[in-house]
Amino acid sequence: MSSRKPVTLHRLREMRANGEKIAVLTCYDAAFARLLDDAGIDALLVGDSLGMVLQGHPSTLGVSVNDMAYHTACVVRGNRTAWVIADMPFGSYQESTEVALRHAVQLLQAGAHMVKLEGGGWTAPIVRSLVERGIPVCAHLGFTPQSVNALGYRVQGRDEAAAGVLREHAEELAAAGASLLVLEMVPAGVARDLTQQLSIPTIGIGAGAGCSGQVLVLHDMLGVTRGDPFRFVRNFMDGSASIELAVRQYVTDVKSGRFPDDKIHGF
Repeated sequence: MSSRKPVTLHRLREMRANGEKIAVLTCYDAAFARLLDDAGIDALLVGDSLGMVLQGHPSTLGVSVNDMAYHTACVVRGNRTAWVIADMPFGSYQESTEVALRHAVQLLQAGAHMVKLEGGGWTAPIVRSLVERGIPVCAHLGFTPQSVNALGYRVQGRDEAAAGVLREHAEELAAAGASLLVLEMVPAGVARDLTQQLSIPTIGIGAGAGCSGQVLVLHDMLGVTRGDPFRFVRNFMDGSASIELAVRQYVTDVKSGRFPDDKIHGF
């Protein structure tokens, strides 16, 4: 049995301050929650990516709050010590702060320690409202999958103007009380600068090695997902004798700085 103490928000902040990389993976059920926690994953993200990897949808847009609450409860039952983050799916927070609060409460009642929502600018008041009511929030900037129909699958923040908007939104979200920030498909230099400027941990996915930590979709890093993987994905099952050893290698490589390699996985 693991002797690791439960990972808390204070611990994640401490890791950032000490330069210790934060290893995160998506998770959707109790069995994998137990395995990932035993392997040393710091935080489990119950992602709305389940719509694609579990439900077979072409995007995350069809996932409901009830779906997220169900899978969050499953993950919590298998987890012992990792920090659990639950995505707020499309439509669960766009309408109003009142609607966002109701759905965030549902996810916390399912056992999540924190909720994650996508986008900047208009989301800052929602983040502030949730935080004022004692709900920890992880923000998400760059490529935001719930906006795939508007953005397409493209790197965000490539030019000076776009990078400036990204910085502005990140600062607004941190000021509103967001405790973590996921940066997805952002140029490595922009993500590194943001990580240095902000006082909160950043978690990168296709955002280079300069972030405070890294996250991948579990099925991607295990080589289960069909089709061509994104550039930022590495199949950790290659050369591994078991899933547990592959996850342990992911943790080791994130914490040592060997993953990601900006020349291979960065933009």
